[in-house]
Amino acid sequence: MKIQQLRDFLNTKAAYYNQTDFIANDPICIPHRFSELQDIEISGFFAAILAWGNRTSIINKCTDLMQRMDNAPYDYIRHHQPRERMQLMSFCHRTFNGLDLLYFVEFLQHYYNNVTSLEFAFSGHITAEDENVEKALTGFRKVFFALEHPDRTGKHISTPAKNSACKRLNMFLRWMVRKDENGVDFGLWHHISPSQLVCPMDVHVSRVATRLGLISDAKADWKTAVALTHELKKLDPDDPSKYDFALFGLGVIEKYV
Repeated sequence: MKIQQLRDFLNTKAAYYNQTDFIANDPICIPHRFSELQDIEISGFFAAILAWGNRTSIINKCTDLMQRMDNAPYDYIRHHQPRERMQLMSFCHRTFNGLDLLYFVEFLQHYYNNVTSLEFAFSGHITAEDENVEKALTGFRKVFFALEHPDRTGKHISTPAKNSACKRLNMFLRWMVRKDENGVDFGLWHHISPSQLVCPMDVHVSRVATRLGLISDAKADWKTAVALTHELKKLDPDDPSKYDFALFGLGVIEKYV
């Protein structure tokens, strides 16, 4: 497929899925239940971190978690007492369990008691000259695990330093950074450019990208995610991650592979 044909094809698919109708059946529906910045950040962060497996199950688990936080995540994070965290111990989604959740909540309380937005835990590690968010992701992980934490919890925050594709964190950044007139992504963060985002990559996206000739290796790792994003920048250098809508829709919904 020639580059203009590919651009037209993926632009059409991205426009089709980047609509408000997409929200209800996707984990992004969780932060869309809120209007305040910090509520969106916290609920979106958990929705992204827990976004593996069946989308219905993900949404149900995130709904359960928000209910445990009285559907006021920022207020809960800021003002709950450590003893109140025990109500979270029974929470579980796949390998993410109550012990992991307790540390996540502890970190977020410590963080938000000192900083107004989760954006700076990412954006503080990169500059406008950085090609992509690699330093933001590696820096965030160091910040996140600066407190004493269970060893097992480390696996839930991925990093490019271990060649992880960092799919869930890249998806969270897409939600927070991208902004257009369609109303799916929030575009609430302004210290990271959409052009620096790396396309979220999982096995579905990598298979579709391979079939379309965007990448030659279907392995879903950081190196391949960066290579894919490099090719997507040839189609739209300012907003390559918008094609996540197209690649995800083709792979998961249309079974294009």
